[in-house]
Amino acid sequence: MLSGRSQGAYGYAVVDLEASGSSSRRHRVVELAVVLLGRDLVPQGEFTTLVDPQGPVGPTHIHGIEAVHLGGAPRFAGIAARLLTLLRGRVLVGHNVGCDRAFLAAEYARVGLLLPAVPELCTMRMAAARSADRGAGDRGPRGLSLRACATAAGITGWHPHTALGDARATADLFTRYAPHAAGLAERMALAAALRWPEPSGLPAVADALWVRRGNESTRRTVPNVRNESA
Repeated sequence: MLSGRSQGAYGYAVVDLEASGSSSRRHRVVELAVVLLGRDLVPQGEFTTLVDPQGPVGPTHIHGIEAVHLGGAPRFAGIAARLLTLLRGRVLVGHNVGCDRAFLAAEYARVGLLLPAVPELCTMRMAAARSADRGAGDRGPRGLSLRACATAAGITGWHPHTALGDARATADLFTRYAPHAAGLAERMALAAALRWPEPSGLPAVADALWVRRGNESTRRTVPNVRNESA
């Protein structure tokens, strides 16, 4: 489900997903969340849904998702077109973002679409760089997991291993790290100029019901995010 407002399609898309395993080639996405931030780091909205992996759900002991929870959940093809509109024009942000991007690329490949080389920012790498800059005598996160980094930053009250909880925590981390990071303007310019495939090339199964944890179904309530560079 996505709520909030839009200030145009420039900024950051903070992503997190839960999957049926660790291999983007062999395993599938079972839950997805995107938190949108403007170029000024102001929140613009958020989207989350469970996703039918068309097979085993994988490590329930980690992500807490059972097959029974997926009743009515869309397949990835059912959200692929709308997800493109959320990512278009934005820098992709995640904690170990390369893993998230690999799963997204694999899912889009399954519906016949090549995900472009989206500019990325990784909060795990940003945390490591900040720890190195502090030096041995200064306290930093004990480890580079999202939980460790969030704890060190004083971020509490979130739900680990839920896509939306982790995306929100990652977005909080990013807003703290970004003012000290280099290269943001360059990545923003690359994201704005990037050519994206048109959703019209996807299977005609878009606008599926989005189902979040708790089996709450919703039609899209997405802000009118548009690509101003088009």
